[in-house]
Amino acid sequence: MCLTGNKITVALVTTHIPLSEVPRVLKQSEIVRVGLLLADFLRCLPRRSSAKAGRPYESPRIAVAGLNPHAGESGKIGREEIEIIATAIAELNESRPIFHGPVSPDTIFHRVVEGEFEAVLCMYHDQGSIPFKLHAFHSGVNVTLGLPFPRTSPDHGTAFDIAGKGIARADSMIAAINLAVELAEKK
Repeated sequence: MCLTGNKITVALVTTHIPLSEVPRVLKQSEIVRVGLLLADFLRCLPRRSSAKAGRPYESPRIAVAGLNPHAGESGKIGREEIEIIATAIAELNESRPIFHGPVSPDTIFHRVVEGEFEAVLCMYHDQGSIPFKLHAFHSGVNVTLGLPFPRTSPDHGTAFDIAGKGIARADSMIAAINLAVELAEKK
């Protein structure tokens, strides 16, 4: 799962599971798999700002979020950053030295919005979706990574609960359709 809109793009290593299960299911191989998919996606995604707007990222800078507060503080608040996340980053950077971290989750999104990174690789669903939706709720797009064709949808879901009530906004759906067209043209 990848969410993109405005200045933020995030990919989620784990998605719809209880938070208590994340440390148990977090694996180096999955961080690497999703990280490579995110890097490939960014190479197809047109830049939204800067002097190079409209051109894809050749060497995107991807921040990798720590799992624990302050990215574990060198093992004082958790060992996942040392034992799983840092080793995954090292493996990712063997072929593509574009991954940075583990970065403290409490500052990572500010750094993305300021332009230091093009995307964030998040360890669990709400670590990425809460700040993303705060920043790009009405323009956000959910992209399924790793498919041989573009698959996009509104980032906030289908909103069946408000269908037919005349209160739904179409912005995210329009953004999803436009992005699908852009991605299809690059295939």
